[in-house]
Amino acid sequence: MAYYPVFLLSLLVVVATLHGIHAVEYIVTNNAGSSAGGIRCTNEIGVEYSREALTSASDFIWSIFQQNTDADRKDVQQVTLIIENGEGVAFTNLNNNEIHVNANYLGDYSGDVKREFRGVIYHEMAHVWQWFGDQNTPGGLTEGIADFVRLKADLAPSHWVQPGQGDRWDQGYDVTARFLDYCNSLRDGFVAELNKKMRTGYSADFFVDLLGKTVDQLWSDYKAQYGN
Repeated sequence: MAYYPVFLLSLLVVVATLHGIHAVEYIVTNNAGSSAGGIRCTNEIGVEYSREALTSASDFIWSIFQQNTDADRKDVQQVTLIIENGEGVAFTNLNNNEIHVNANYLGDYSGDVKREFRGVIYHEMAHVWQWFGDQNTPGGLTEGIADFVRLKADLAPSHWVQPGQGDRWDQGYDVTARFLDYCNSLRDGFVAELNKKMRTGYSADFFVDLLGKTVDQLWSDYKAQYGN
């Protein structure tokens, strides 16, 4: 099995990708060393795939969020992906737009690791580009929107809940993603419009504005549709 020693140490790759007139610089760094996860990232994922996933994720998210111009988006000049030995799956530091992915998680993953990695990148990149309602958006909705992006990219893992499952609309992650997909089916582009509204603040009334019902009514309708 071929290894790439320079990648195992601390490989730094920088690529500037032009999207219209806006250049986003993507930096990929692997600090996982010779751990099992670090080696797997080197041999089964690699730098080029990582870079392409970052670029494609941004393009896809801009489309999903209907962020067609620079004026529609955050002023993000650089996104850094750091692969490291840590805990959990991944997190994004929005202070400097750093996406941290746990090499240990990838090393232990039993399925298609490239697809799972891509799904994680799409979720985390959604956090880079989404609006947070001036920090007032519920955390469950924030995570649900990120997983909605992953769902629409056809990158949902098999362990996710099925449509209609879950206890609360703002439970987060896959539960909220499925609910948002239902809302989006009622009004095409709903999630994009909701995200736009959250550029400067957040209110549960946004659901009424866009769909004519409270979010609790929508959740009840959603559960009833699937017999839950």
